[in-house]
Amino acid sequence: MTSSSSTPSQSCKNLHDWLSYIEQSHPIDKIELGLSRVQLIAARGDLANLPGKKVLIAGTNGKGTTARTLEQLLLAQGLSVAVYTSPHLLKFNERLRLNGDDVSDELWVQGLQTVEQLRQDTALTYFEFTTLAAFAIMKMAKVDVCIVEVGLGGRLDATNIIAPDACVITTIDLDHQDWLGNDRETIGREKAGIFRAHVPAIIGDLAVPHSVLAVAEQLASQVSLVGRDFHYTEQPHNWHWHGAQQMLELPLPQVPLQNVATSLATLAELGLLPTRERVVKVLSEMTLPGRMQWLSQAPGILLDVAHNPQSATYLAQQLTKLAPQYRRVIALIGMLKDKDITQSLAAFAPTINHWHCVSLPGGRGASALQVQQALPAEATSSSYADVASAWQHLRPGLAADELLVIFGSFVTVSAVLELWHQETL
Repeated sequence: MTSSSSTPSQSCKNLHDWLSYIEQSHPIDKIELGLSRVQLIAARGDLANLPGKKVLIAGTNGKGTTARTLEQLLLAQGLSVAVYTSPHLLKFNERLRLNGDDVSDELWVQGLQTVEQLRQDTALTYFEFTTLAAFAIMKMAKVDVCIVEVGLGGRLDATNIIAPDACVITTIDLDHQDWLGNDRETIGREKAGIFRAHVPAIIGDLAVPHSVLAVAEQLASQVSLVGRDFHYTEQPHNWHWHGAQQMLELPLPQVPLQNVATSLATLAELGLLPTRERVVKVLSEMTLPGRMQWLSQAPGILLDVAHNPQSATYLAQQLTKLAPQYRRVIALIGMLKDKDITQSLAAFAPTINHWHCVSLPGGRGASALQVQQALPAEATSSSYADVASAWQHLRPGLAADELLVIFGSFVTVSAVLELWHQETL
């Protein structure tokens, strides 16, 4: 599968070597949007022609939760499913799952070798290279359904070369403004770039920008819009989902209802909505790493990758419900400096008793001081050089009646998860 010409990749013996080779060729955080490169390479190996039904998911928040919900509801029906998502928390392998399991190092290496052979002298970004490798693996797996999560935006994202059978937009908020625009209308137009003519377009945003609907209308996409074509209502102990032809009364899940409702609407559009009994079973058991993930209840240690105003507001609302169960709520927070840090943290003012701010590594990482300066005026805080220093200070002194919430970035959450796993080995 490797190229016959002499290239540095020929010295790659395992997945770690391959990922180092790709990152050295093009750093992981260097973004170059555009489809020309991936379309060229994909055409050489027919990599964009994924098997089975294809679902393409874009959105500022909720993509991972929606993908996991779809995956579990499809697996419960006996279908084979591939899910491509990013970023990962602990291991690169997490970015592609086959039938619920992370893809092995060996399969990833096969996929990367395929792309290396096909690309010849065409340079690819880290995301483009690994996305095409994932597509190669999906083709080999010949699954019934491929669920593909957009990396950034939609219109110019490497994932947008496939021909989806359903296009999903979860939510739209201000994020990645340097690449997508400075207002929801502009960002919405970029995300609506995944829509296709006459293909179902499921929209879960509760206040969808006009630009999204305009793109859908121009393409004559088959729109299914929350609040118009499907609905959900929350009760104290359960919730109701209403589709075009069906109503389900369901127990409350551990993930956001908005994402579950959008997932059910997507399955209904594909003719793959499971029975109520299967939905109840899946939702009662489903959790998602890094999303409202409990490491401990006493003391409370809660992880969430909330990193922008919309996701932070949702987390703050959940903390408001949890706070009465604890004497004190403290936060370990580290963020990237290209996020709206001030707006993201504003919602937590009534709930957090003390902030522990950390510096994140790399060119995008915000310093602890930058985070402190963005805190609400009345907040009290401490600063640390890195996540490990904060964790080592906090962990031994946590009382059983305290709640520690860790959020702000995938980088922050993954660092704590790694430390937690080291402790529990």
